[in-house]
Amino acid sequence: MAGGSEAGEKTEKPTAKKLQDAAKKGDILQSRELGTALVVMAGIGCMAVIGPALIDALSHMLTDALRFRREDIVDFSPADRGAVLLTGILLPVGGVMLATFLAAIAAPALLGSLGFRPGAFAPKPEKLNPAAGLKRIFGMQGLIELMKSIAKVLLLGSIGVWILWDRLSQITGLGRTNVSSAIADVGDIFIFTCLAMAGGLFLIAGIDVPAQIMQRAKRLGMSKQEIKDEHKESEGSPELKGHIRRRQFEVLSGSTRKAVAESTVIITNPTHFAVALRYRPGQDSAPVVVARGCDAIAAAIRELADTNGVTVLQYPELARAIYFTSRAGQIINEGLYMAVATVIAFVFRVQNRMASEMDRPFITVPDELRFDAEGQKETAK
Repeated sequence: MAGGSEAGEKTEKPTAKKLQDAAKKGDILQSRELGTALVVMAGIGCMAVIGPALIDALSHMLTDALRFRREDIVDFSPADRGAVLLTGILLPVGGVMLATFLAAIAAPALLGSLGFRPGAFAPKPEKLNPAAGLKRIFGMQGLIELMKSIAKVLLLGSIGVWILWDRLSQITGLGRTNVSSAIADVGDIFIFTCLAMAGGLFLIAGIDVPAQIMQRAKRLGMSKQEIKDEHKESEGSPELKGHIRRRQFEVLSGSTRKAVAESTVIITNPTHFAVALRYRPGQDSAPVVVARGCDAIAAAIRELADTNGVTVLQYPELARAIYFTSRAGQIINEGLYMAVATVIAFVFRVQNRMASEMDRPFITVPDELRFDAEGQKETAK
């Protein structure tokens, strides 16, 4: 019972496939707080830069709107007149809108959630369930959202009160200055207040983003049994196995495939390296490396050897030694003659039914021919 309970507990991180499937359904990492902070900061930052130009454009627009010409009375066209007035403010207003639009795109991009997912638009019957809606409102998620809203109100409200209190003398003195200076001071106070508010939003986003990451990881968490089932499903797919086999054979040329099929023995690492050796008594003066490879090529060599019934033996040190000291078509390094001869003699004995797997010999590789997986010589022990 205990083992079954542990297998059902979602204690494991979601796999890449689980994350991809969730994203296709619209379950992505997102933070409204980060999006709001970026949009506000981008908009206010752009306003701070082009604010004077925008004020000048508005001033010119109002001045021009209040000025009457003869053609305005004789041949007045409201549409044309409005288009002319709005043309002057299109550039600064368009700059602000473009900045906020790019910020809105940047938020999901920073979280790795940018993209169009048709599955997010699919109807979800569970969302229409009133009980599920009430659970979302009054459940833990609803409580978290309520606490976040209260925290935002308190933080941003405190920032606003502090700024008003700090600038109170400047605000009360606006009535004693001329209109131009008053507008400039109001603009400065507005920009500073919004920047401070945006900073507060970034502080909230800095807390919300890690919380969203943890919540999504918990929501998509998997049990050990689910991971095993997913692995079996992927590995057991005939289509996937066929694709892997085709890819493995594609990495080998026709001549190499023929050489592997006619080789005497395949020596492996067992997974990262594989070398195919040929020795024909009376024809080859010494064992010849007919093929060698690592990773995908090594897998292709092993697969081809299994298909053609070629003996495959696991000797990690010997496989690396041959791989790093010989090329395809060359005789093996003379320092490996004894080890390879022992292996080939064992293969011949097995083929003649004079030995079995239990009789596999132990071999040693000279210290100067021992390499690690990176091709660096290993230090003698």
